[in-house]
Amino acid sequence: MLYFLTRDASGTWEHWQASLEPICDFNGDGQVDGEDLLCIVGHWGTDEPLCDIGPFAWGDGTVDLQDLIVLAEHLGKEVTDPSLIAHWPLDETDGITARERVSGSDDVVMGGAIWHPADGIVDGALELDGADDCIITGFGLNPADPEMSSGFCIFAWIKGGGPGQTVLSEPMGASWLMTDTEGKLMTELAGAADTPLLSDAIITDGQWHRVGLAWDGSRRALCVDGFVVAEDAQDGLAGFNSGFYIGVGNDYAADTFFSGLIDDVRIYNRAVHP
Repeated sequence: MLYFLTRDASGTWEHWQASLEPICDFNGDGQVDGEDLLCIVGHWGTDEPLCDIGPFAWGDGTVDLQDLIVLAEHLGKEVTDPSLIAHWPLDETDGITARERVSGSDDVVMGGAIWHPADGIVDGALELDGADDCIITGFGLNPADPEMSSGFCIFAWIKGGGPGQTVLSEPMGASWLMTDTEGKLMTELAGAADTPLLSDAIITDGQWHRVGLAWDGSRRALCVDGFVVAEDAQDGLAGFNSGFYIGVGNDYAADTFFSGLIDDVRIYNRAVHP
């Protein structure tokens, strides 16, 4: 861990710390595996900062053999990523709360949703009925916060769902991950122009899909199963200061409740490789 002090114009000192451990989980799925290896290969010889992890944690300016050596040391391991700021594994077996692992808080599961301890992509999953089931979280992320200026991303595994239903939203604000009237992934989270980002990726086919929204400070992107399916320029996003809804739209409308399985919801304070 690296520790340092800074002083602002008023003379106030602040104590900071930063990890010197390289972040090898490029796609934010909690494991260092072949997907991360492919990311290094795909950026070989470039200065892509995401994959530039060796010989030091802050890299050396080129994706090369040094980065491959560091990645090999972590292959096959589960990782503790300091940029993971919220994580709902959804591996409970019963009850009306879902643990947010990073803070240790228990969030309320509404409507009698059903736990499936062995039916998720990563251990268990939560089944929502599309009528009144959802999770109300205490954790919130403000995209307009200066600390988020370098980006963030949100990923979740889903199976099922229907047109117009929502995976994640902010109360009385934007629906961050949702489907349009044809079951295609979209987001309403936008900047001053308030323009939704639409994709052509249908995610309501009854198969497992890893869906995500990423913003790197200048561009926003929608991701499905490791691929960017839509992106555009967006140098700023609207802010909000409350928790999230998982499994229902921003206005709690009846037709926005998600019907299907949700698993392993993750939020990072960096833009990861999809």
